[in-house]
Amino acid sequence: MDDFAYTRPDRPQAAVALAARPGARFIAGGTDLLNLMKDGAEHHDHLIDINALPLSGLRKVEGRIEIGALSRMSDVAAHPAVREGLPVLSQALLAGASPQVRNMASMGGNLLQRTRCWYFRDAATPCNKRSPGSGCPAIKGQNRRHAIVGGSEHCIAVHPSDLAVALTALGATVHTLSPRGARSIPMAGFYLSPGNTPHQETVLGQGELITRIDVPVTPLARGSRYLKLRDRATFEFALVSVAALVRTQDGVVREAGLAFGGIAPRPWRPAAVEEALVGRPLDAAAIKAAGAALVRDAVPREHNAFKVALVQRALAEALGEFGESR
Repeated sequence: MDDFAYTRPDRPQAAVALAARPGARFIAGGTDLLNLMKDGAEHHDHLIDINALPLSGLRKVEGRIEIGALSRMSDVAAHPAVREGLPVLSQALLAGASPQVRNMASMGGNLLQRTRCWYFRDAATPCNKRSPGSGCPAIKGQNRRHAIVGGSEHCIAVHPSDLAVALTALGATVHTLSPRGARSIPMAGFYLSPGNTPHQETVLGQGELITRIDVPVTPLARGSRYLKLRDRATFEFALVSVAALVRTQDGVVREAGLAFGGIAPRPWRPAAVEEALVGRPLDAAAIKAAGAALVRDAVPREHNAFKVALVQRALAEALGEFGESR
């Protein structure tokens, strides 16, 4: 890694002021950022260690759980309020990394981790995320792990975060602080599709710090699960994943929240999938209709066409458990 300055402020306002300059970057657990810098995928001349900021911890308030951005993944996954009220979140966190990484990685940092696309991580290859305008070799290259929906001619890398998929299904809100002040960002609008600017992955500006994540606790959230399919059962990123929230009454689906990972450049929550279920019995016909809606606009490539069938089977398995248990 190149030489860089290192600062450890103790106030959020001081941290965002330092990070406003180009070349500065926040560091918390560092489990992704340091690897990116070692690989040459990112270059920063000023790292701002935010671990001294008062942004950790979890508290229950009426109708939601507030999670500090510096809370460690392992602590949140094990918290009784999360395990009981937000099982999909606990399961996604436990599936998202090795125990060692979960003990280090922060909630905010996990949301900002970058794709595991090998072309992006290899500084010797072209990549529009790393060097805009240089091309996307994955489109005609080795694309087994890449997107089948939501990509563009400039990028088909997938977003790696299991946590982000669960929070998208839950309808969480991300709170931030920047030199321009504080704001609240719904998860549905936090990530950007690649379009012509795949290097811009979130709506965050330079020096904008995630301070807290609010997650609604509802009857729908209490009935939830996370299913992750991967090449091996140990620490591995998803080939496809499903965060499923379903509430049935009198044998009919009344509410549903469904988000998917491993198939798109951002957590994928198409309204058509939920619409195919709500108001219908959770039977084979409804599940098949939901799966068809999910892949209706899929654009599979040479090596990842298997994901079209795989994500439909994953959805069917996730929904099947709700039918069996209710």
